[in-house]
Parts: sequence; structure tokens; C-alpha cells
Amino acid sequence: MQAMLLAAGFGTRLHPYTLIKPKPLFPVLNVPLLHILLDMLVQAGCTRIVVNCHHLADQIKASVAGRPEVLLQYEPEILGTGGSLRKALPLFVDEPVLVMNGDIYHDIDVCSLMDAHQNSDGLVTMAMHDFSRFNSVRVHREQVLGFAPDQPGPEEELLAFTGMHVLDRAVITRIPEYGFFHIIDLYRELAAEGRILSKRVDGSFWRDIGTPEDYLDLHRELLTGTDAAQPWCISDQADVAADAELGDWGAVGPGAVIGSKAALARCVVWAEVEVEPGRQYADRIICPEKAVDFCQAGL
Repeated sequence: MQAMLLAAGFGTRLHPYTLIKPKPLFPVLNVPLLHILLDMLVQAGCTRIVVNCHHLADQIKASVAGRPEVLLQYEPEILGTGGSLRKALPLFVDEPVLVMNGDIYHDIDVCSLMDAHQNSDGLVTMAMHDFSRFNSVRVHREQVLGFAPDQPGPEEELLAFTGMHVLDRAVITRIPEYGFFHIIDLYRELAAEGRILSKRVDGSFWRDIGTPEDYLDLHRELLTGTDAAQPWCISDQADVAADAELGDWGAVGPGAVIGSKAALARCVVWAEVEVEPGRQYADRIICPEKAVDFCQAGL
């Protein structure tokens, strides 16, 4: 199995934090999201994973160093989902390619999606679900009809695209060889030809970390849900003062230091951060020390 994990974007809705760290490297329960997704793909049987990078590319490069399944693709300019796939074409063997966004936390069954594609006659299989905030794709049963959020016709419905899809390698050859290209522009053509299928993944856990609020809310769900072991995820490499107050829920990354009588509630503390004694934070992403003031100014 082969895949492409998209990790090149600027993450502008997460400014100023994405000026410090690319969105795919944001920690989720103290583990970079990129590695959570890479491990998922490896466990599903992927032995060839192209990871593209542009924004803060050196951080992505350093993060995947030592992972033999990763083929790193540096892009000097943003190419879009389609342009990135086209550039990666020589890196793929002649079999379907699974594409995954590097900024979505989810538990979608990768193998089930791949099986659905391989057992169909479609050129593309898109993982779809009913998620009202993002519902914009017109679907009739297993057929994707279009991508404008028009009023659905009889027996049609609007669903949300999860960002996960499988496409035949031949589809990639239809993308212009150079420059920016949005894959949905090609998918509109293929939908009109009846060649895109919908694989329903309702019931899967899926969250976009597109904004600071979304990122914090993901942690809230993971730390207070029915499967949560405890409301705070604290790295065994963190130093938390015995008299620090940790309220509600949150995470403290490796190398972080929480000073005496500091009070935190509903916070995600990144690695190597020092929270000074007596400081109080709530509903915050707490950045490395050199960037804390800058990030607070951006809120």
C-alpha cells in the first residue's frame, strides 16, 4: 500500500502558532499529529508514504528523519493538493494511492477505505460523512455528483469530505504537470463522468484542528470522553511542581516545567515550555518561552 500525507500548508487560521510550528507537527496528547497519522498508515500496511513540505520545511524534514517508509517531497512553492500529487507521480508505483491531510485527527479505517476502492470500478473513492459544519458534497447513494453546496435533489444528500481519498495512479496523470492545482477541480470532471464513489465513514472520530479553538476542543474531547483515562496528559519528561494547580483538563509536553503555584485550566503546554511560578492560564495553547509573548499578543 502507498500513500501521500499532505503537510505543506501554511495553516493561516492557526496563526500565530503556525509561525512557530507547522500544523502537522502540533502535538496531540503530546505526540506530533504527523507521527500519529504516519503510524496509522504503517499499521495499515503502507510501506511507501510521500510527505510533502513547504512551510517550515526543515521542521518536517527533521521530524521524519529515520522513518524509512517516508519519501520527503520538498516543494519550493505551494502546489495545492493536485499539484503536490502530480509532482510526486514518479515516486508512486502502479497501484492506487491513498491521500490523507496532515492536519486532521481521526480514526477512520484506512484498510476499509482501500478495500472499498479496490472492489469498485471507480477511479476515485472518497471517505465521506455527515458533518453539518462541512457538508458540501452532493451524493446519491454511493455516487459523488458534485462539489457545490447546492440544494440536493430528490434522493440526494449533502455530506462532508473527510480529506481522505484513494485514487488510481492514472488519475494523477490528468493533473497539469507544473504549478498549483486543486484536486477538486479534477474531481468535478470525474464526478460528471460518474467515476467518483463515496465510502461512508459515519461513526468515525474526525476533527479538523484548523483553529486554536478547534485544537483545544480536540483535547477536551480526548481527555474528557468516555474512553479517557485521566483529564490531564502529562509527559513523564515534564516537571510539574507539586503545588501547581491543574484544573479541568489539559496536556503538558516533554521538557515542560510548570512552576510553583502556577494554575492551568484547559491548556495545552508544548514541549520545552516554562510556565513561571504563580502564572495563571486558561483556554490557551502555551508556546515555547521565546514565543509566548508573541503568541499571546496574537490572540
